Amino acid sequence: MKFGIDRLLAEPELRKPLEGKRVALLAHPASVTADLTHSLDALVASGLNVSAVFGPQHGVRGDLQDNMMESPDFTDPTYGMPVFSLYGEVRRPTGQSMGTFDVILIDLQDVGCRIYTFVTTLLYLLEAAAAHGKEVWVLDRPNPAGRPIEGLTLLPGWESFVGAGPMPMRHGMTLGEMGAWFIDHFKLDVGYRVIEMEGWAPEAAPGFGWPAERPWINPSPNAANVNMARAYAGTVMLEGTNLSEGRGTTRPLELFGAPDVDAKAVIAEMRRFAPDWLTGCTLRDFWFQPTFHKHVGQLCSGIFLHAEGPAYDHEAFKPWRLQALGFKAIRALYPDYDLWRDFPYEYVFDKLAIDVINGGPGLREWVDGADALAGDLDALTLPDEAAWAEARRPFLLY
Repeated sequence: MKFGIDRLLAEPELRKPLEGKRVALLAHPASVTADLTHSLDALVASGLNVSAVFGPQHGVRGDLQDNMMESPDFTDPTYGMPVFSLYGEVRRPTGQSMGTFDVILIDLQDVGCRIYTFVTTLLYLLEAAAAHGKEVWVLDRPNPAGRPIEGLTLLPGWESFVGAGPMPMRHGMTLGEMGAWFIDHFKLDVGYRVIEMEGWAPEAAPGFGWPAERPWINPSPNAANVNMARAYAGTVMLEGTNLSEGRGTTRPLELFGAPDVDAKAVIAEMRRFAPDWLTGCTLRDFWFQPTFHKHVGQLCSGIFLHAEGPAYDHEAFKPWRLQALGFKAIRALYPDYDLWRDFPYEYVFDKLAIDVINGGPGLREWVDGADALAGDLDALTLPDEAAWAEARRPFLLY
């Protein structure tokens, strides 16, 4: 198969409208061609006039680990062009940076989750391009989490850098498709084009979104593999808790745990409370000791989430519900556990992080509700998921 960047490079007629124009690139370390050449190098070699580079959260170089660690602007040492950070002094592009190009190519590997901030950066660039009369092209890439939809829809007034618009946590779209939905939903007047992939089969085994022939490259420091991308719509919620999500280990956002929980007991309670939510994956209890971040240097009892191997069922796997169930089990076993982490999260200072992550308080209220059952969360969530399936349908390209 071919990603959008591969088609742009291989098909001269696709590049023709870019001739004579100043072209910018929004990229990160996973912005590579089929032979693993970085897209910047490949585009310059193709003869295009690349005039500027933009970097999302974690930077063009992908060097910054945690949230709210800002990247500076700099000058590219190879080509001498400006590199503008969209996660530094600004998160929306400035008029100065927008003046450096005519067309911007967005070549970002996403992981298919509303909270992963490349989605919001896409919206902010579309809005800036509309204001400044610039064109936006998305060089499309796979959604490694595939097409399934899961989670509550972000509520009005809960927009943030991890919540660009009213979509569920796991949206099941590519960035190219999402850009078209943004333009329609927010009524943006902007020149927009998607260089579509060729041969992407999001329902096909074994990748179910990620093509087996393409090596995985971290789009951000803690996105280490496809298992993480599949689990992320659930495990990202751990960022709003005092449980470790595995930062400081080699497998972040594929696990959870803490020094003061019993992983075996948590798994047993999860199975008792909502066994249907555990289908499609395998949970394994284990021990870990973070080298930095939460519970640094402490031995933690943990649960590892395997959305891989012979037990993996792509349609049955529900990472958001599974992680919610983990919280519910801990709340049942340890009623007074200090679960919710109270700290500034992605530049929101007046709301609990878990609520910012979920685009409203519904998930937290369900976890903390002493009498709330699995069916109560389904009753909240299933209508949102069905509505999103209809809303996104006109914009699906594959």
